[in-house]
Parts: sequence; structure tokens; C-alpha cells
Amino acid sequence: MPEMLILTQRELADLVPLDLDAVNTVEAAFVALAEKPVVMPPILRLDIVENRGEVDVKTAYVPGIDSFAIKISPGFFNNPALGLPSVNGMMVLLSAQTGLVEALLLDNGYLTDIRTAAAGAVAARHMARADAKSVAVFGAGVQAQLQLQALMRVRPIEKATIWARDHAKALSTAALLAERLKIDVSAVEQPEAAAAMADIIVTTTPAEEPILNAEWVRAGTHITAMGSDAEHKNEIDPRLLAMSHYVADRLSQTRILGELHHAIAAGAMRSDHEFPELGAVAAGKSAGRLDAASITLADLTGTGVQDTAIATLAHARARRAGAGTVFAS
Repeated sequence: MPEMLILTQRELADLVPLDLDAVNTVEAAFVALAEKPVVMPPILRLDIVENRGEVDVKTAYVPGIDSFAIKISPGFFNNPALGLPSVNGMMVLLSAQTGLVEALLLDNGYLTDIRTAAAGAVAARHMARADAKSVAVFGAGVQAQLQLQALMRVRPIEKATIWARDHAKALSTAALLAERLKIDVSAVEQPEAAAAMADIIVTTTPAEEPILNAEWVRAGTHITAMGSDAEHKNEIDPRLLAMSHYVADRLSQTRILGELHHAIAAGAMRSDHEFPELGAVAAGKSAGRLDAASITLADLTGTGVQDTAIATLAHARARRAGAGTVFAS
């Protein structure tokens, strides 16, 4: 009889922390996207505008991986006012040989958070200066916290600055991260103050107008923009993309819903230019950084290969640990 493994968020959090293995797994997925005939259809998205809600469905088949994931990822950005998380969801893992369901991962968005933070680490590993020690994080939510933790896996981070529209939340997040990570973390009221002190800037918000201006960014800075995963979202000044060495996670996506989409619309970038993708950079086929003075920018919209990679990692670890509940169909 076929068996399906059911794993809860608590079990998955124990199995898949934000460790270097998770970062390397996501990096391998990006490399596969550059080097293998990966099947990754466009993102399916359902918008529920009146409740600031969106639901994304992502998937990918990666040759050489025996399973593939289908992820359902709702984001409802009025939820914090209701005392609810903005993001939740689940992943279904299926056999690439038979199509049978192998696992139901009831992660409430946890695995998405981990693989998104891991992608930020992959981008910084290949695009930020090796001596980058200071970080500015725009946003004060879960992803803001995880991005900083992920950066510490790949760069010698000593100091971080948090900026958010809600300064009280920025203060509490800074205090939490300072205690957890044992580094200097502070909050500032003005975004330009955060940017001015940073070797790496990470934007993690659902902003619909730019929150990072070109004038604020100094030479040699690396920027990871991961909030613009829908057409209406925009965190980065289009002029900043034109100043930067730009890398997409998936160019076909960033042209229609990433920061590149807005820069093209503003006339700052050309729609027909073939910009490098993160997988090619990680594989050593494209440059991640031109020189020490370059401003580099990674436009992360989220890819199905990340979901298949992290779901497969979770399933393998669960099987080895004997974790989860087995359901015989």
C-alpha cells in the first residue's frame, strides 16, 4: 500500500533549521536551474484585493531529484492587525516517477521562509564583498529576522541596522536579534541612515512604492530585494537598478513582477537585455560582482526549484529521523 508522510510545522522546524545545509541545498537548486532541463511553469497567483491577500502556487521538476513539490502560499497582509501571521500555506511532495503523494508538509509557510532566507544567503555568498560586515534590513517581520541569520552563515557580519515603518516593531526586532545572534543590532527611524551604514542591504517588505533610494547607497554595497513578488510591489528605486550589476533569480519572472519590471516601466532598464540569473552566477558561468566598488543587486521573486529542494530535504531528514505521521492510503 502506498504511504504518505504527514509533517507539522513544529516537526519541520526541528528537522529543517536555517543551517548551512539548507543554504547549500537551495544553491544546488539554482545551479540546476542554470544547468539542467528543469521544468518550472509560471507562478499561478490569485489576488484577493479587498483583503490585501494573494495566493501563489509554485512548483518545479528538477531532473535527478526523485520528487517534486507543489506549494500553496497565501499572503494576507492585513493579518497582523488581526493578531494573525501574514503568511501561511503548505507543500505537497509527489513522486517524480509515479505521481503518488509522498508527503504533506503542513508548514504554515515555515519552509517558504527558510528557502527564501537561504536564497538571500546564496545571493550574498556570490555577490557581496567577502569582507562585508554590516547589514541594513528594511522590514521587521519574520523574513527580516531570517535574512540576517542567513547572512551570518556566509559573511562575517558584526553589525546590523533595522528600519521599518513601524519604529516600535523595529526596536523590538533589533533587541530580539541582538540577544539571539550576539551581534550589535540597532533600529533607526530614517531609512537613509540604515542604508548609509551598510555593506549589505536586504529589503523584506510588501511595499508598493520604493523605500530604498539610489542616493543612499554607497559604492561596493550588495542589495538583496526579496519583497517584490507581485506586479504591484516595488521596494527599489528604478534608478538604483540602472546603477547596479543586476542579477535575477529567474529573468522571466523579474521582467513581469520583480524590481526589474518597475525599472523597465520607468525606462531605466531595457526589456530586451539578457541579465544574468543567480543559478548561472552560483555555477560560475556569470559574474556575481564586477569589482570591489560595484553595487550589486539580486532581484528575488521566489522560484519553484527552491520549494522542491527544501521539501525534498525535509522529507529525507524526516525519513531518517522517523519523524511525522504515516498515512496508508
